[in-house]
Amino acid sequence: MWDFETDPDYQKVLDWADEFVREEVEPLDLAWPHQQFVPLDGMRRKAIDPLKQEVRRRGLWATHLGADLGGQGYGQLKLALLNEILGRSQWAPIVFGCQAPDTGNAEIIAHYGTAEQKQRYLKPLLEGELFSCYSMTEPHAGADPTMFTTTAVRDGDDWVINGWKFFSSNARTASFLIVMVVTNPDVSAYQGMSMFLVPTDTPGVKIVRNVGLYGERADEGSHALIHYDNVRVPSDAVLGGEGQAFAIAQTRLGGGRIHHAMRTIGLSRKALDMMCERALSRETQGSRLSDKQFVQGYIADSYAQLLQFRLMVLYTAWEIDKYNDYKKVRKDIAAVKVVMPTVLHDIAWRAMQVHGALGVTNEVPFLGMVTGAAVMGLADGPTEVHKTTVAKQVLRDYQPAEGTWPTEWIPAKREAAQAKFAEYLEHEVGNL
Repeated sequence: MWDFETDPDYQKVLDWADEFVREEVEPLDLAWPHQQFVPLDGMRRKAIDPLKQEVRRRGLWATHLGADLGGQGYGQLKLALLNEILGRSQWAPIVFGCQAPDTGNAEIIAHYGTAEQKQRYLKPLLEGELFSCYSMTEPHAGADPTMFTTTAVRDGDDWVINGWKFFSSNARTASFLIVMVVTNPDVSAYQGMSMFLVPTDTPGVKIVRNVGLYGERADEGSHALIHYDNVRVPSDAVLGGEGQAFAIAQTRLGGGRIHHAMRTIGLSRKALDMMCERALSRETQGSRLSDKQFVQGYIADSYAQLLQFRLMVLYTAWEIDKYNDYKKVRKDIAAVKVVMPTVLHDIAWRAMQVHGALGVTNEVPFLGMVTGAAVMGLADGPTEVHKTTVAKQVLRDYQPAEGTWPTEWIPAKREAAQAKFAEYLEHEVGNL
């Protein structure tokens, strides 16, 4: 049965989370801005640990993983509804134990890691005591793994990693990296690449610089250019087995993309809420902004975009829960990824316009949202690549037309219809 209503018990949980985030978590964004991925110490720990404990007590910690993998077992649909709330705050995912990129990293370690790897990396990751980094992109290749040149070569019982990685987010504060490299150059990239779990303090891991987003100071960047210079790791550092990187990446990136979309719903909702409040609060040329047709158009377009996107994300999350197979849902995950940046950009831009000069200042969040939308169009694969994925997946359900004319060519269909009802048509003609 199709039902658009959240079950009452979980709705109570969401209502609590909504108030908790507004009253207790969103203030963290102002008290300690952009420090959510800095390991806790001193006063920050005293302020934030009790919030994490309350989340645990409510059964909302690490809901992205099943109970068998160390999480709460709520599934992607319930996580989507929760993330709609968490997306309003930079700190909220940290407080609830479901921050990117750690969600995706935890998921692949949970699925593919050995018992020892889970104990060493997954357990503290789930406890919120450390952060991780997914080190995949390369400077010359971008997100195209078939062009990667970073390698790992066997040397006795060890592997030695050499090469360069770019835009390795949160590497500066991460305790370990998941590095995707070529281990067998003699076969295709789909069989010849592996992933390694590498502690960031391993000799030879050199963060050359941390690149910031536009508007950030040079020393504030969190997207690392890393030189892996003869980085030696033991054989048990391989994640999921040699040559399995592509299979693992599909699990990680599938989950990560849908989690980004979930949080974008909440962020877009925040922009819409601010736009509506502003429209009702300001007057110009004899009437409120909310009476101006341009502003009404902004609000209507934004509401429609957000509602469509929200239903799309919830449906895709429901599919993931139903099939438990990211490959089966690949088309819809890619479609969500395509739509996501535009929705956030458009709503934030309209809200910025309605706020006038204030809208472009650092006293409101809109330009940060617009920049975030641009990042989302590139993170986890550029929008254009995902569009081709969607198109290829859609086309698999179709066949070319037989013969010269399209299947829906009206002259041929009319002739077929006339043949089907010939006796009735002849009877009508005979009665004329």
